[in-house]
Amino acid sequence: MSALDLPGWKHVYSGKVRDLYRPADEAAAADGRMLVVASDRVSAFDHVLEPGIPGKGELLTRLSLWWFAQLAGADGGRVIPNHLAGGEAPPAAVAARAMVVRELDMQPIECVVRGYLTGTGWAEYRADGTVCGIPLPAGLENGDRLPEPIFTPAYKAPLGEHDENISFERTVEIVGADTAAALRDTSLEIYTRAAALAESKGLILADTKFEFGLDADGVLTLADEVLTSDSSRYWDAAAWRTGSTPDQRMASYDKQIVRDWLAAAWDRTGTPPQLPADIVERTAGKYRELLDTLAG
Repeated sequence: MSALDLPGWKHVYSGKVRDLYRPADEAAAADGRMLVVASDRVSAFDHVLEPGIPGKGELLTRLSLWWFAQLAGADGGRVIPNHLAGGEAPPAAVAARAMVVRELDMQPIECVVRGYLTGTGWAEYRADGTVCGIPLPAGLENGDRLPEPIFTPAYKAPLGEHDENISFERTVEIVGADTAAALRDTSLEIYTRAAALAESKGLILADTKFEFGLDADGVLTLADEVLTSDSSRYWDAAAWRTGSTPDQRMASYDKQIVRDWLAAAWDRTGTPPQLPADIVERTAGKYRELLDTLAG
């Protein structure tokens, strides 16, 4: 998980798929700018896998920037503040896969919104009739649309540990009632707007996750990547309407290919196996196809 040596920037942190830098000059660092570089690393089940997905960092950065523009009013909705810092381009070596951003007081809550029943939510529903403890109507099937989108937060764990699904009440205990309500309401608003835009492009946004921070004035600000094929599940809308099995209905444009292969090939003990070349190629193709379908 080695980071690049970028002139003028000092590497300070690497997550599963992104590397974070501050200005090397202390005076420049004082203004709160940071550089976020998206790598080609891919993760699943809280593990970074080998090899990476070629071009993934650039594709996800381009999609995030497109969505930030939509949510800044290009879609006709209210402006959602984001962490992008204007006035400076990323270093040439990483320009296509990097963003210069404002430093925020990041909130320790992963803001998950689910509009459809799938993944771990489907497994819990089959067992208990709930998703993250939220009761749902009986009789739903894998891939069904929920009566309304639900907010299912998680507490962000340190690197290498599992995020913990938590209740809204627990979110209030962690960040306070006002911030918890703002995280929930803003997440649901963004999901609703994004799902409508995706639907106009022939796609279903099944679920997604957001991260937020507070800026120097205490304004809740959207950060990190947003509505990408790493942080979201996108399905083909026509296949969902006509498919008779879950696999046919949930024709995906995300890293579900990786998840499915890994779930079948690995018992989640020890080191994950290497991804086969065809899985890497198919995943990269789906990432490109999603960007082309949404942003053109």
